[in-house]
Amino acid sequence: MRLIPRSFLWRTVLMVLIPLIIAQVIVANAFFGNHWTRVHGTMARSLAGEIATMVNLMDAGETSATMTMGRDTGINVTVNDKLNRPEKNDNNARETGMLASELSSKVKRPATIYMDKAKRLVFVDVPTKDGKIATFATSLYRIYSTSTDVFILWLIGSILIVSILITPFVIIHTRSIRSIARAASNFGRGLDAPGFVPSGSKEIREAAVAMIKMKERLNRYNRTRTDMLNAVSHDLKAPLARMRLGIETGEAEKDDLMHDIDRMAEMINGYLAFARGEMPEIEQKTELPAMLTRIVRDAAGNKKIETVFPENPVQFYARPMALASAFGNVIENAARYAKKKIRITEIDSAEQVEVIIEDDGPGIPDDKKADALRPFVRLDEARGSESGGTGLGLSIAQTAFENHGGQMFLENSELGGLRVRIVLPL
Repeated sequence: MRLIPRSFLWRTVLMVLIPLIIAQVIVANAFFGNHWTRVHGTMARSLAGEIATMVNLMDAGETSATMTMGRDTGINVTVNDKLNRPEKNDNNARETGMLASELSSKVKRPATIYMDKAKRLVFVDVPTKDGKIATFATSLYRIYSTSTDVFILWLIGSILIVSILITPFVIIHTRSIRSIARAASNFGRGLDAPGFVPSGSKEIREAAVAMIKMKERLNRYNRTRTDMLNAVSHDLKAPLARMRLGIETGEAEKDDLMHDIDRMAEMINGYLAFARGEMPEIEQKTELPAMLTRIVRDAAGNKKIETVFPENPVQFYARPMALASAFGNVIENAARYAKKKIRITEIDSAEQVEVIIEDDGPGIPDDKKADALRPFVRLDEARGSESGGTGLGLSIAQTAFENHGGQMFLENSELGGLRVRIVLPL
């Protein structure tokens, strides 16, 4: 038998209700229990004192005074020779137990208590000195307060109200989590989750968005691996065929063969670098202006370089070698196609650092910007394939920036060329 339910709904309900019930039980016992004892004790002592006084007046022969006192205090006093009472009295009942205890100490003679709960009356029979029985009848509310029952009902009612109020909110959260679970199950089987929209609390939506981004990255990972295999097959086939033909015909020149070999080695190194991904590196405090200045001078020393950096650049934790490699790919790409000018701008804010790298080259058409970020894609037009390369530079850079939690965007520059905007969180 399972004491703890499996579902998130009932676990959350129990997590709220159990502490609430425990707290209310403690309050009821610690506060109201003592209050109930004091109040009922005071009421019992008061009634027992009045009955003891009237018994003393009866013993002194002041019957009329006894009757008058009874009327003034709300007690009906009768004296009978014999009464037809039930065999079992109510001296030990919860309502009358304190009164019985007080009567035994004040009246000094056996007193028998009976209750009529239907009429909410209490009867106290006390033997007199002359052998008769004096009956003192009064309202049960003289010795017992119903506030205790009302308090217990309020405790139970408050628990029910809290249960009713929290259940819809828990159901909404549960529905959001179930939606994420179904989508994750579909993603795990390589399927899409049509209609899946992050919902629920902020934390649940963040988890859903993170899962969607993870799926996109896995899809891109699988797509790039397929593209890599296709690129390896395509790019190596041509130089191998050319080398084979030159050797078979005897027209192969050493320089041509070495050029083809160097070109193949360059492509293979690029493929291996992309396949290995980013090497492990310890995060360090990093400042970008010095890094960017060094990279652009090494990569584009023959171009006009314009930098716009803040006076006090922000420092943040990052993997400097990985960032330097990523920025190097972007800046080398800009240097390759820039005509005369490259401009690098850093914009800092409280939450992120933004780096903009622009050139005055031919740029990239809007309909091909997405293809430019795909690995092994070399654009045939503006930034053509005749300049060499494996089409991995921007893709490797994008992966490195994403591994730092950032993003890279390709836009049009006012210089006329490409504008690469990198956003990194602090």
